[in-house]
Amino acid sequence: MKTPLAQVKDKHGDKAKLVAAIEKLAGDDLWLDRTNKNKGLGRVANAKLVRLHATFSAVKEKFGSRDKLIDAILEIEKRTKDEGEKTRLAKYPVPRLWDMYRSLSAKSGVKPAAAKPVAKRAPAEKKAPAKPAKKAAAKSKA
Repeated sequence: MKTPLAQVKDKHGDKAKLVAAIEKLAGDDLWLDRTNKNKGLGRVANAKLVRLHATFSAVKEKFGSRDKLIDAILEIEKRTKDEGEKTRLAKYPVPRLWDMYRSLSAKSGVKPAAAKPVAKRAPAEKKAPAKPAKKAAAKSKA
């Protein structure tokens, strides 16, 4: 598994380009601006930036905006007419909404789009358990 810095360099070149890609991808339709005005995204850890980019890419591809993601969550919960719930969900950031959508869709049987493909490991070969030494033979020698 590559380190977050190696992932940033492979996909985007450097951290500044990744931050620019996230800001471009997020825009006003996905982003709730809760970042520190003095620090911004440039001070966020590489691992978190990589996850943010993957999340925003998946949400943008599948839904296009936060509002459509919220509507999909409400539909899965069968609460499409509940304005209070919609208002509550509108306060959540996109990563939290995306996680909520994936977990609800897994419970209900709706197939969600994966944020990133997960590599499956090959099953390990099972070894036969070692046979225990016979106690009777050990006692007779003693």
